[in-house]
Amino acid sequence: MRILVINGPNLNMLGIREPDIYGKNTYADLCALIENYAKEKNAEIKIFQSNHEGSIVDEIQAAFGNFDGIVINPAAYTHTSVAILDALKSVAIPAVEIHISDVSKREDFRQISYAGMACEKSFIGLGFDGYLRGIDYLLNK
Repeated sequence: MRILVINGPNLNMLGIREPDIYGKNTYADLCALIENYAKEKNAEIKIFQSNHEGSIVDEIQAAFGNFDGIVINPAAYTHTSVAILDALKSVAIPAVEIHISDVSKREDFRQISYAGMACEKSFIGLGFDGYLRGIDYLLNK
């Protein structure tokens, strides 16, 4: 199975940005965890991160016909991007939404997830482990 892992804005700042919320592990730590887990599960993984909404949309569209599943943490774009929602809907690739923090217990504006509307499942507040649960979900489909 080929899985595309997409990370939105500021995830490349993990370990620096608000460590009390997101932890002290770095983005490199997250990528290594995902890559090692995928190798154990015999899954092919591509990890993509961008701070730019259009680049994320382009990556989702390029996944059509090339990937069997998408694990996405749209970060701040979760709550603002109809473009990412529409891209996920247009490719119709099974997708799961990931959030490192428990957004359900945070600010009011974080209670809307546009991307989540196109995802089959969400893993929220599980830290980096949410990514592994998302990969497992797609592999077990």
